[in-house]
Formats: sequence, C-alpha cells, structure tokens
Amino acid sequence: MVDVALEHAILVSLLEQPGSGYELARRFDRSIGRFWTATHQQIYRVLRRMESDGWVTAEEIDQDGRPDKRCYSATTAGRAALTAWLREPVQPETVRHELAVKIRGAAFDDDAGRAALITEVERYRADHETTLHRYLTGEQRDFPDDGELDTGRRLQHVVLRGGILYEQMVLAWLDDVLETLHDLGH
Repeated sequence: MVDVALEHAILVSLLEQPGSGYELARRFDRSIGRFWTATHQQIYRVLRRMESDGWVTAEEIDQDGRPDKRCYSATTAGRAALTAWLREPVQPETVRHELAVKIRGAAFDDDAGRAALITEVERYRADHETTLHRYLTGEQRDFPDDGELDTGRRLQHVVLRGGILYEQMVLAWLDDVLETLHDLGH
C-alpha cells in the first residue's frame, strides 16, 4: 500500500493543468493547500525527482526580460503511478489536534490560563473564518453554475464543498468551545 505523497498531489494538479514550479506552488497556496500543504522548495525538489523518475516532463519556455521557465506536464508513467495510487484503499486518518489537547488541559490551569486559551481559540477561529470566506468567494468565482461543469471541474467543486463544510463544522465547534470556556469563568 502506498501512502499519499506530494508526488500524487502534484500529478493531480499537473493533469488538471500543466505549469511551472512557481505556478504549482501558487495553486497549492490557493486551493490544494488546505488539504495538502507543501513549501515551494518541497515542490521544486519533488518535481526534479519526478522528472528523473519519468513521471513528469519539462519544457523550457522563453520569457522576454525574465529567466526562462520550465513548464511541467505529467507523462504516461506519471499517470500510471497516479492511477495505481488512486486504486489503493484509503487509510483512516489519525486525528492529532493540539488545540483539543489544550482545551482538555485547561481543567488543570487557572483562570489566567483559561483566559489565554480563550484568546488562542478566538485567534484560531478567526483563521478558520478567513479560510471559509476564501472558499466561499472561490466557489462563487469558479463554480457559478455546477450543472455546466465537466467531470474534472465537478470533482474539484465537490472537494471545495467538503472544505466549506469542514470549515463550517470547525467554526461551530469553536463557538461551542468558547461558550463553554466563558461559562467556566462565571
């Protein structure tokens, strides 16, 4: 059984649309990043390895006034590697959530510690609220009419909808956490 690797996320992205390492990094920052994170350096390092393994090919593209760029595309071997991975069973995820442990640990802290935790939960909540807003904005921009989408775009949209639902669930949970923490202060 093969674990998910950055290579698989890159292959999916390149099959959706070929691009340079920089363009891939921007796609990761903009969309894939909440589901699979990678630094720009990791992406470039993995692209080089994938190219030497024959999973991707690169075309040099001249750019006026700027350095040439390498535009990557998935090869037949890369598509075959992705197909093999796609057919593997998905392993249950282990949840490791630092904030949840801190919330449980608040039972062993004083009022000042719980106040600090409230501040942290509020900061964490604001981050998720920003992410939800970004997802909803992207959905309105990229998927105005789901009925008119091809298979690839429909699958992109269903993943985005999963991200929206996840963020909504996290926000509801954080609201519950905040209410509980505030109640403990009375």
